[in-house]
Amino acid sequence: MTEDVLVNEELLTIGAFAARARLSPKALRLYDRLGLLAPAHVDEVSGYRYYRADQAERARLVALLRQLDMPLARIAEVVAAEGSAAAGLLDAYWADTEARFASQRTLAEYLRGRLSGRSSEMYGKFVIETVEVPERVVLTEKRHTLADELPVWIPAALGRLEEGAREAGGITGAPFVVYYAAVSNESDGPAESCVPVADADAARAWAEGQPRARGIQVRVEPAQRLAYARITKAQVAHPQILAAFEAVEAWITEQGLSYDGPCREIYFADWDAAGPEDAVCDVAFPVR
Repeated sequence: MTEDVLVNEELLTIGAFAARARLSPKALRLYDRLGLLAPAHVDEVSGYRYYRADQAERARLVALLRQLDMPLARIAEVVAAEGSAAAGLLDAYWADTEARFASQRTLAEYLRGRLSGRSSEMYGKFVIETVEVPERVVLTEKRHTLADELPVWIPAALGRLEEGAREAGGITGAPFVVYYAAVSNESDGPAESCVPVADADAARAWAEGQPRARGIQVRVEPAQRLAYARITKAQVAHPQILAAFEAVEAWITEQGLSYDGPCREIYFADWDAAGPEDAVCDVAFPVR
């Protein structure tokens, strides 16, 4: 059987297949290049692509997933899976997407308040107080990290440090995270997770036995006065927490105080046991 007969009877040219799949030849060439939908046959001489009619369903599926703004790598996973496994991959992607949309919606509302001059109204819901904190020895783990990595890194780092603190006489205060520079999806800090410990020498011995890549150290946190706002578990999420930090900064300016160190988040409650409206964290600045 000649190739012309084969094409006419069993395969479709890229133009005919594109029309059947309701896609453009350009899209089909892209899908081929990315390994999402390979032609059934490519002419060795002309380079023309030919497709089977039953490939149209996969082509349409890829196109529909693209309409969800699904990354091509994840589309490849979905189309390679079958039945409930493919549906599960889609569910996981969409859950992540809805969470991102919710965060972006909250950020838009926050920015709307700032742009419309309602910042003072947002700050008014936070009560600012001060506290004197004595000198402490702390176990620390410092790293450069982006904002979307913080929800994973902070609990993991504090968990490691709390384990070390138990071998160093126990934990003597609430764990906290210090931000030495801005942490966002464009700026990576660094940030430092800290746990106060009772025995400095035992803490140093434990830290020396940890992987160097984690950057675990022991240092002395000086006595200081903190200006802080207490926030709920729901308010810890970005960007609600930004409003809390800005409220503290506005209060510091109003009181004529000066900054005396980098800002921090102090986690004084059991995160896993807390509900959305339970107070779990103080956002604070050292002041003088």
